[in-house]
Amino acid sequence: MKDVYLSIGTNMGERYENLQQAVALLREKENIEVVRVSSVYETAAVGYTDQADFLNMAVHLKTDVSSTEMLKICQSIEHELGRVREFRWGPRIIDLDILLYNHENIETENLLVPHPRMYERAFVLVPLVEITPAPFGDQLQQAHHLFQQMDCESEGISLWQPTNEPLIVS
Repeated sequence: MKDVYLSIGTNMGERYENLQQAVALLREKENIEVVRVSSVYETAAVGYTDQADFLNMAVHLKTDVSSTEMLKICQSIEHELGRVREFRWGPRIIDLDILLYNHENIETENLLVPHPRMYERAFVLVPLVEITPAPFGDQLQQAHHLFQQMDCESEGISLWQPTNEPLIVS
């Protein structure tokens, strides 16, 4: 089974319910096991800033699907929850990004892993570090290192809802 880490975000509609629905849909998929879900964090929008604040979280999965198939699953969940891509960094009902896929470097027309901006964004690093208390592999170690140097207060990230899931170290 491969380890996959996703970032999930939303800033439209019932934001918390959107996150819960996305995780529930992941749990329903064959060949995907949701291992760990982070707390939910609130942050201001990045890029196009004239929009509502985001709720963000990270999810650790185990799967035997390919990275291409994982991308299709993420996009199908976005579509099922009503995601419409109007413009880059615009408001969204839900956004599922593959941050890491089995410690691999992937570069295709549709997928870059590690996610190209994950190391720059507190709203990605904070929940990712939370669900990886014992980092293994260069990519997670780098995420932990950059997190330790980050000033989360100046990055505008705040805990919105603590996770109710027990810590599972696999």
